[in-house]
Amino acid sequence: MTARITLPRPGGGTESRTLREPAGWHRPDGPPASRIAYAAAHVVADPYADNAPDAPARLDWDATLAVRRDLWSWGLGVAEAMDTAQRGMGLDWAATRDLIRRSAAEAAACGGRIVAGAATDQLPGVPDTLDEVVAAYAEQVGYVQECGAVAVVMASRQLAALATGPDDYVRVYERVLREAGAPVVLHWLGDMFDPALAGYWGSTDLDEATRTFVALVHAHADVVNGVKVSLLDAGREVRLRELLPPTVKVYTGDDYHYPELIEGDGARSSHALLGAFAAIAPAASAALQRLDAGDQAGFRAILDPTVPLSRHVFAPPTRYYKTGIAFLSWLRGLQPGFTMVGGLHGGRGVPHLVEAFRLADSAGLLLDPELAARRMRAYLDVAGVAG
Repeated sequence: MTARITLPRPGGGTESRTLREPAGWHRPDGPPASRIAYAAAHVVADPYADNAPDAPARLDWDATLAVRRDLWSWGLGVAEAMDTAQRGMGLDWAATRDLIRRSAAEAAACGGRIVAGAATDQLPGVPDTLDEVVAAYAEQVGYVQECGAVAVVMASRQLAALATGPDDYVRVYERVLREAGAPVVLHWLGDMFDPALAGYWGSTDLDEATRTFVALVHAHADVVNGVKVSLLDAGREVRLRELLPPTVKVYTGDDYHYPELIEGDGARSSHALLGAFAAIAPAASAALQRLDAGDQAGFRAILDPTVPLSRHVFAPPTRYYKTGIAFLSWLRGLQPGFTMVGGLHGGRGVPHLVEAFRLADSAGLLLDPELAARRMRAYLDVAGVAG
């Protein structure tokens, strides 16, 4: 049956839209061979809990873990407890600990790949000393590894607030890397994702910051499994790939330019650790299957049409992209409702989410068009928009 819906136009009025048939993508037998690909997963709020701003996070564990099982079923790994899971935007450390433990157990049960974020967000406010930052990092890295996941050492708001220059960053990270019990991934998250991280690595000059970062990785290449780069600057990521040791993987976190970065330039390519992949998992899986088969044109033919959706979801203010990820998950039937911890479902307005719906449909990502249309009508009704 053809699904139809009436949608509001951006400038006023309405339009009738017939949803396209979903692309015939198939779930693979296992993860891709040509690239390592992680989708940074969001969390599903418990609709019966008071997930208001500044309230303790309460999750719908069945739905949250079902989202992760769906990602594994498409052959993707799960990047757990990252900024997509609302670290620093509603997900507190108590809920994060539980999330890492439960997801790592699910990964072990189904043989899925998993990495998990280790930060310093258990600290109350800005600490007095760098030693406190080191201790907080060590606690979280140790916990992630104890649970059986690879630790992603995330950028620290507390360190950014306390550090006086690049030497402070190097001092903290060197101690964390020396104490890590296994190789880790370093995450460089740009301030478009989190304004509190402006000047990370001790400089607002990205060339200076890059020199500090690269020197740190070279000095500790034996314990740095890879780096995740989330700067939304494809040229800078390509140059960074050339500067890093060849043993260190680069995981793109560029939700604007991921097709060309993953495809590579013939010499080096990026692996993937992307929030966008949580929204486009079926397409990402199908594209990587084509890449495994040596079909680069087929890879781009599948992945390129998803870029307009990703660019829209991650549009400024970029830190609210989580709202679009959760909304698309609800439209696809992966969770029962559209609520978020910290009240973040209010992070984007009606026009933004309507356009996300249009772009997801255009990319063939609404695998059950009838369900998606029914839920979109319900959202528009609650919003007071005729649909």
